[in-house]
Amino acid sequence: MKLLPTFKSTILMIPSLSFKMTAAELMYKPFRRYPALFADNFDKSWLHKDFVQISDAFEKPAKNYKDAIPDDLLRKEMDGVYSFNVFNDVFLQMFNEEINHFYDVSESENIPVKRPNSMNNYGVIVNEIGLRPMITAFQQTYLWPLSRHLFPVEASQFDNHHSFIVRYRAEEDLGLDMHTDDSDVTFNVCLGEEFTGATLSFCGMFGAVNHRQHRLTYHHEVGRAILHLGSRRHGADDIQSGRRSNLIVWNHNYAYRARGINSWDRDSQYEQEEGIPSPVCLSYTHDRDYEVYKELPEAAKKQKRKPWCPPPGASTKDIMLKVDYTYGARIVLLYMLC
Repeated sequence: MKLLPTFKSTILMIPSLSFKMTAAELMYKPFRRYPALFADNFDKSWLHKDFVQISDAFEKPAKNYKDAIPDDLLRKEMDGVYSFNVFNDVFLQMFNEEINHFYDVSESENIPVKRPNSMNNYGVIVNEIGLRPMITAFQQTYLWPLSRHLFPVEASQFDNHHSFIVRYRAEEDLGLDMHTDDSDVTFNVCLGEEFTGATLSFCGMFGAVNHRQHRLTYHHEVGRAILHLGSRRHGADDIQSGRRSNLIVWNHNYAYRARGINSWDRDSQYEQEEGIPSPVCLSYTHDRDYEVYKELPEAAKKQKRKPWCPPPGASTKDIMLKVDYTYGARIVLLYMLC
């Protein structure tokens, strides 16, 4: 078995990246509550004791890291999806207070807030407010060694990241539609707070025969992270009560992307689906056959939808049966998809 080098003995071939200070970072700088969060290092004392043990396992070469990392510390939720406790209460309190403080200051001082994506209306890109150096230090020192072990191809190196907060509660965003990430490896940690619902549903890999088949429903735990490939379809289920906030880090591997493996060509990368998709795995944003199976939610009716998935010829059948889920699995009509 070929051994991976330890982190300390590895020279990272990372391109020199420089980032200009954004307007939001400049405006928020005088109001920072915890300066340590904006430094270019990540204090090991902020890690959960479980993750310290995981991290320490990579300090020494081993024939099988699985023997050094107990299953209860690094939990395999399913093939390609792992979870682990990562941050302790000290870090969670500091980080949450800083983010909540930024929300307050951004309103009072009219600081521009850049949202993570078009589907999340209340999150914030933390790289834009000065937290990039600290997250980069965490990524390179602690997250990359573990990721490289779990995903040796996609995580052969980490060159950059897109990091942001998502927030869900009843009067704001309830959840997030099924999607894949513009990420090679996605790190997603729950920051809090008290909530019910707001689970994370996982389906198949992008373009695979089972890409719209339900595989796992994951229940978030505060301080616990989940790690998976960005090309796996997933979505945030609606929150029922309370508020859930998560820090998400999209890790980018430029060498991997340069090989064209993760080009996500909509036509050539898709295989013929193996069966009727699971209702929870349908995307009202992306799936052109969504209304064959479900009624469009109100949020989707307000969007300018440009659905494309699956590409022609990759759906279950060219002629499909429309199923009325309101009255069970009753076939109501034949539906011509293409």
